[in-house]
Amino acid sequence: MSARLNAAQPYALGLFRIVIGLLFAVHGVASLFGVLGGAAGTHGGTVAAGTWPGWYAAVIQLVAGGLVLLGLGTRGAALIASGSMAFAYFDVHQQAAFWPIENGGELSVLFCWTFFLLIFTGSGAFGLDRVVASRRVTSAEERTREPIAA
Repeated sequence: MSARLNAAQPYALGLFRIVIGLLFAVHGVASLFGVLGGAAGTHGGTVAAGTWPGWYAAVIQLVAGGLVLLGLGTRGAALIASGSMAFAYFDVHQQAAFWPIENGGELSVLFCWTFFLLIFTGSGAFGLDRVVASRRVTSAEERTREPIAA
């Protein structure tokens, strides 16, 4: 049983990354473009451009979420996303109460730790990181081949 689960691990991780990236990017889309219910607390509106920290958080959500969704630069995007969610929790939510269940910060904590995990696991299957890495290996191999002298 363990061998089969271990063999499927990259695929499960890839699907996990896709879902998390999509959910994170949707938050950015909602805040920046006012779709899907809009930014939280605006009744379908958007976050004003350039406002701190809301607009910057929405841009991070859109860009980092999109990169994680595609599996492109997953570890770097996950690092930025995790940090932004840690900031959101400590700057916004923890001021109201200590526990996430009391201060409404469960989603920030979950995203923070989820992205933290992706920093260490990478993109798994289905990611563009693998395509880029395989192209780099192929081009490096081609460069190291020396012509045979007659």
